Amino acid sequence: MLISYDEQKRAETLEHRGLDFADAGEVLFSDEPLLEALDDRKEYGEQRWQTMGPFRGDIVMIVWTLRDGAHRIISMRKCNDREKGKYHATVDRSG
Repeated sequence: MLISYDEQKRAETLEHRGLDFADAGEVLFSDEPLLEALDDRKEYGEQRWQTMGPFRGDIVMIVWTLRDGAHRIISMRKCNDREKGKYHATVDRSG
């Protein structure tokens, strides 16, 4: 599966959050349990997805869309405590 992203946004996220969009595939295409939801809070002009999953000892949130046959990364950040709790509660319930 292909990953694409805006290089400037990638550099900003790497500088400010220490997360690299180029590593998003480690989450999106892993065998680990993921939580995915359609982000329909606003009309973005395209379907955006929120994916939570484990990444190097933490839980991250990746927002992405399918564009030109690739997963286009919009944002990537570490989850807050509430989101981590939701992830673990859901994963633990599902086995």
